[in-house]
Amino acid sequence: MDKEKSKQRIEKLKEEIRHHDYLYYGLGEPEISDKEYDLLMKDLLKLENQFPEFKSDDSPTQRVSGVVLEKFNTIEHKAKMFSLDNTYSIEELKDWENRLRKNLGNERIEFIAELKIDGVSANLLYENGKLKTGATRGDGERGEDVTQNLKTIRAIPLLLRGADFPELIEIRGEVYMQISDFKDLNKEKEKVGEALFANPRNAASGSLKLLDSRIVAKRSLSFFAHSIGYCSKDKFAEQWKFLQTIRQWGIRINPETKKCSSLDEVIEYCQDWQKRRQTLVYQIDGVVIKVNSFKQQEMLGATLKSPRWAVAYKFPAHQATTKVLDIKVNVGRTGAIMPVAILEPVECAGVIIRNSTLHNFDEINRLGLKIGDKVLIERAGEVIPKVVKVISSLRSGKEKAFTIPKLCPSCKQPIIKEKEEDVFYYCINPSCPAQLARGLEHFASRDALDIESMGESVVKQLVDKKLIRSFADIYKLTQSDLSKLELFREKKIRNLLNAIKASRSRPFYRLIYGLGIRHVGEKAAMTLAMNFKNINNLMKTTKEELEHIHEIGPVMADSIAGFFRRNQAKQLIEKLKQAGLNMKEETLIKKSKITGKRFVFTGTLSILGRSEAEALVRQLGASVSSSVSSNTDYVVAGENPGSKFEKAKKLSVTIIDEKDFLALIEKKEKK
Repeated sequence: MDKEKSKQRIEKLKEEIRHHDYLYYGLGEPEISDKEYDLLMKDLLKLENQFPEFKSDDSPTQRVSGVVLEKFNTIEHKAKMFSLDNTYSIEELKDWENRLRKNLGNERIEFIAELKIDGVSANLLYENGKLKTGATRGDGERGEDVTQNLKTIRAIPLLLRGADFPELIEIRGEVYMQISDFKDLNKEKEKVGEALFANPRNAASGSLKLLDSRIVAKRSLSFFAHSIGYCSKDKFAEQWKFLQTIRQWGIRINPETKKCSSLDEVIEYCQDWQKRRQTLVYQIDGVVIKVNSFKQQEMLGATLKSPRWAVAYKFPAHQATTKVLDIKVNVGRTGAIMPVAILEPVECAGVIIRNSTLHNFDEINRLGLKIGDKVLIERAGEVIPKVVKVISSLRSGKEKAFTIPKLCPSCKQPIIKEKEEDVFYYCINPSCPAQLARGLEHFASRDALDIESMGESVVKQLVDKKLIRSFADIYKLTQSDLSKLELFREKKIRNLLNAIKASRSRPFYRLIYGLGIRHVGEKAAMTLAMNFKNINNLMKTTKEELEHIHEIGPVMADSIAGFFRRNQAKQLIEKLKQAGLNMKEETLIKKSKITGKRFVFTGTLSILGRSEAEALVRQLGASVSSSVSSNTDYVVAGENPGSKFEKAKKLSVTIIDEKDFLALIEKKEKK
């Protein structure tokens, strides 16, 4: 293909990809499968690499820049980003309307009611239809420049559709993370021994402020636009028209937003969504109500902090007040030292809460938390409870400041920060009993080597009695050794020895995952197994080679390469080889009756584990997705299926139960 034809093809591909982005994110009506979309992107990337002079910074391929920033600069907003006043009752909403009437008299007032997404505010500046910068709200006057990270969010167009745009326009909205993506992220963090995010909002905020945009791109962030900031020309008369126009430009707005002709309609909307909030795939904490007319907004004006023409109606939170009795520290399997607040037991959202994670020591400083403080805790749905704030006005003077320990609580060896910018301290003693115990539990877990009966209490006894000093010692255990454990009789001993024997033949990726390499979750372990095929290839790889794999970023690559450089790891692998564990990836079946099909799993599977089912699907040439769309071929529904089940019914996607799934892949049920 000559140069001119290549240029034309590049432009055509860019336009086609933008069109499909608009259909998928703007309208929620995709026309092509993910695979077809990926092929378009692959073609564009290939041509741009071949002809770099035709590569533009608004190309869909430039969403992940690969730039690792040292810090964020600040951007001054062209129009101030206000925060909203809150209301907590219908009476307070009526009081707000009465205040509007005092300023607007008998003028007819229309309202816009929209769901208040529990996310992070962002300000997008478009210049002649092209995304120029993106920033956090900051102090309202200026925010952090997170342009590169916002560009990774596919719901944010790099180039607007159509024409006749203002020369400059600021579009405000909310960056958020879906509940399912939040759970998946926390599951991965838990598996690698990292502190968990407290809720989807914290996950979105933490992700948006990462300095490496490649990691941000993997966090599945999304975006809803809701407001206008600065605009270089008077183009809109009302909020509703603004929303419909930017939707045509390809910017995503919340489809549940409603124009209301009276406050009674607004109240009905608020009460309806307060009941239905759990049906959404993202978290909301209320409703935002705005006066529709921009002329009326201007007449109403603003205080120093908030606009008078908008207010938030906050839903009742799952909160409670209690006392912090103590702050303890736990040791994760990677050596991360994580503080936990021990609470005076309190009921919150139908559950008795006795402790709450504090994530890291910086969080204790941010809260200004002391032992003995009265605190407000919050629990939303299934999310772990968090300390929201300290009620300092209730202090008696007897509270004690928390001091970061200098020694590991388990092995009494020094703890350190591996890098100055790290928020975590680590115990780096490879013989630390707590790390060994947590590591053994992980190694034996169902998603790793699946050694049934080797749970927390058994591991504790094996470590305490010094029967195990490394993972490889599992394979040296004898009937005589196990008879020394409490409550171990002949049948239980036989079952554990059989489970240990069976674990030798687990798939290679599960061994990689079981090793507990920091930052390597189950999906990354599968990627490594598929790319390197055997343990020898994996052990010889370099950080640079790892970074060439699409799913692996520089932090994970550094962790993997560093792990296999350690003599301790080399010795462990050699011992596991001698023990007869599977050290190579099995050849995948290339053709099956589900090859090319797309599966989504929801609910609890009783016969197979979720990870085992997903691995079987991938081995048979099919793919697994975390969300349901019209391109989904099968939804496999276990017990207590969630919102994916309802969406599948709505889209008429084929729904099968676990037994049907086993029949489909021609696998017999486990006895």
